[in-house]
Amino acid sequence: MRNIFQLKERPGEEAPKAVHLGYDTAFIGGTLNLPSSQHTFGLATASKTAKANLPSNIVSTFQDGAFFGSAIGFFLAERFGRKLIIMLSAVIFTIGAILQMIGRLDVLYAGRVFTGWGVGSSAMILSIYVSECSPALIRGRLVGVFEIMLQIALVFGFWVNYGVNKNISSATERQWHIPVSIQLVPAGLLVICMLPMIESPRWLVSKGKTQAAAKALSWVRNLLEEHPWIQREIGMVENAVESEIASTGLSRSWRQIGKELFSNSRLINAINYYSLTIFTSIGFTGTSNGLLATGIFGIIKMVATILYAGFLVDKLGRRNLLLIGGVGAGISMFYLAGYSQISGSFERTPPLGSGARAAVVMAYIYALFYGLSWNGVPWLFCSEVLPQRFVVVYSLPHMVLGIKYGTFLFFGVCTVLAIIFAYLFVPETKGGQLEDMDLISGPEVSIIAKKAKRNYEEVRNARVLVAEEKGGVLYKEEKV
Repeated sequence: MRNIFQLKERPGEEAPKAVHLGYDTAFIGGTLNLPSSQHTFGLATASKTAKANLPSNIVSTFQDGAFFGSAIGFFLAERFGRKLIIMLSAVIFTIGAILQMIGRLDVLYAGRVFTGWGVGSSAMILSIYVSECSPALIRGRLVGVFEIMLQIALVFGFWVNYGVNKNISSATERQWHIPVSIQLVPAGLLVICMLPMIESPRWLVSKGKTQAAAKALSWVRNLLEEHPWIQREIGMVENAVESEIASTGLSRSWRQIGKELFSNSRLINAINYYSLTIFTSIGFTGTSNGLLATGIFGIIKMVATILYAGFLVDKLGRRNLLLIGGVGAGISMFYLAGYSQISGSFERTPPLGSGARAAVVMAYIYALFYGLSWNGVPWLFCSEVLPQRFVVVYSLPHMVLGIKYGTFLFFGVCTVLAIIFAYLFVPETKGGQLEDMDLISGPEVSIIAKKAKRNYEEVRNARVLVAEEKGGVLYKEEKV
């Protein structure tokens, strides 16, 4: 019984998928600031307004593609399975990366749409896929592996830009071709690594393929198909699917999927895309210095994410991390707003005094607290409770140009609202079975977090007592 929750050491696809999402998130902002890329795409001689518009458009087309990729990808994954659509998304991403290499602005836009489509589709499906294959007790850490690899790729993207800027002449297009072409590597690895992987057991059950689901679950749990734990888990999934059919008339109706898909939104972290702009606004001058500061920013986020996924998410829980992270990130943003206003760093380069050093530290503190919480928890929580859509990032360069220090105030206020939202409306999901999430987020459950959690605990504990009275010893470890 010691290996009831053991997963086989199989080659997974979390790493390459997270790598091409993380790398694409990180490299584009720095690449657009490389001298060779500024010359190729007409940024070198552009006005301030044009310089704000062009990066915004290039970054935002990626998010446009991600939005539609996540929406359509979800429907396709429900119809054809998780595995196939994840692989298809990598192919679409590869097409986009190739288009970006051509060096024409209109084709660059098209390439960004395709890479965004591939990332949006696979990132959304991946977190669902990992959750559906994971034991409840370690689900947070397994989904966290995705986030760790994403942050490692972020760091890689930041430092690739720094390296080519320092070592490759700006007179050659190789300076920007190298960071763009690296996108092809993780996309290819994703397709290769997905080949031996199983289909989601929960998706197989929803399609009436119970025997195939048992075989897949047996593989991933490292237990025989006849093992009582395998049979019990398959039974729980079947009961959940039957309940869903009873409530909707279909295993998942199109109307229900659409309602869930567009019920909430996830704000993509604009700091990742425009980190060089942010550091410039607090006094860093020169492309190399900005890229260096951005690289350190990425390392801190990576370390924070490792702490989150490896040690905290299944111990402190999702809700507590969101609250703690929101406080730390909010303090950082409000300090940066005050510093940039007092020092006038948006109009001139301030002297490198204690205030400037503290501003840099606060940017890194933001990276730490964000990495511990809002960077990874939404991926996990949404994969546990419901599918999500992406929101387009467009306005940050215009905010920096127009409202200056108000940019930091805006993000500071956002963190305050996020804390309030998490406290009121985000219930703890740590340790819960996916099949029981309707007890937390179902249509008949209160949206208030404490009431939803109380409903979950009351129903689950009642089930445990009934099972124990019937001699159901297998339920004892799940009592909340």
